[in-house]
Amino acid sequence: MARVHGGVLPAVDVVVIGAGQAGLSAAYWLRRRGLSFVVLDAGDRPGGAWARRSPSLGVESLHRIFDLPGMAFRPPASGAAADVVPAYFRDYELAFDLPVLRPAPVRAVTRIDDGLRVHTAAGQWDARSVINATGTWRAPYIPYYPGIADFAGRRLHYADYRGPEEFAGQRVLVVGGGNSAVHVLAELPGAYWVTRREPVFHDGEFSEDYGRQVVAQVAERVEAGLPPRSVVSVTGLGYTALAREALRRGTLVRHPMFDRLVPGGAMWGERFEPFDAVIWATGFRADLAHLAPLHLREPGGGIRMAGTRVVREPRLHLVGYGPSASTVGANRAGRDAVRSLAAVS
Repeated sequence: MARVHGGVLPAVDVVVIGAGQAGLSAAYWLRRRGLSFVVLDAGDRPGGAWARRSPSLGVESLHRIFDLPGMAFRPPASGAAADVVPAYFRDYELAFDLPVLRPAPVRAVTRIDDGLRVHTAAGQWDARSVINATGTWRAPYIPYYPGIADFAGRRLHYADYRGPEEFAGQRVLVVGGGNSAVHVLAELPGAYWVTRREPVFHDGEFSEDYGRQVVAQVAERVEAGLPPRSVVSVTGLGYTALAREALRRGTLVRHPMFDRLVPGGAMWGERFEPFDAVIWATGFRADLAHLAPLHLREPGGGIRMAGTRVVREPRLHLVGYGPSASTVGANRAGRDAVRSLAAVS
């Protein structure tokens, strides 16, 4: 894998920021179109966010990983997802000779007369267009709740969860209504689950057709310039292998949100429950801080989109954002972004 070095960097047609599912999909279609491009990835190895997942998450427990274009994902029957999926991404980069440079964290993107300038620690790249595919993993979200700073036990976001061993014998409060929470509940026998709203479970398969319907619902918000909803807020939770394991353990029992945290636990009115740790499985936000110089936000707080194109900056495409923040959406968005920018090149 290539590494970034200092010096003068050449101009290209397109800079892709991020080498996860969305970024690699975009790179595949750029290669097919014959456009010059480079992929800048902040990680030190292939895999995107998957390389940073808990080693306790088995590939056999995954809901579904959709194939990248042109190369099927054929996982083994078992193994850590943090190893198996990055290996697939690595093989994909090699198979299609994709120019991925890492580690190459992007500091900022700014406007120039005939395109956009991408600033990295090693120098800058000038491009006619940028496809941003930075996803969400590097922007974990923890909401404010009364007493959050007073809790004396361990506090961590799901992004930092590395398996059940470090919580042996502890009582753990798990906050959040998504698949991340279900993963933790499946592994911690003493977990106590709280959410703001009653979770909704469904029995249907998360097929590609169903995924497209979900993507369309999430897209309505970003087209209106509003912050995107999470995909799971539309799909609900499936009865995955992890959900069935949590049911078996008796931890898939939802309780209402606490009123406040206190040093030794949480309070519901005058009722106290002791906890040793709180795991915030409360999701992520789009990792877009490097785009701040472009001033893309609408009054509603979101970024108005027309397909994958940003309305305030038509030379910028966002993939892995809003409706494409899922594996099926990311693949489609990568293809659509390249089709759109090729049409105006």
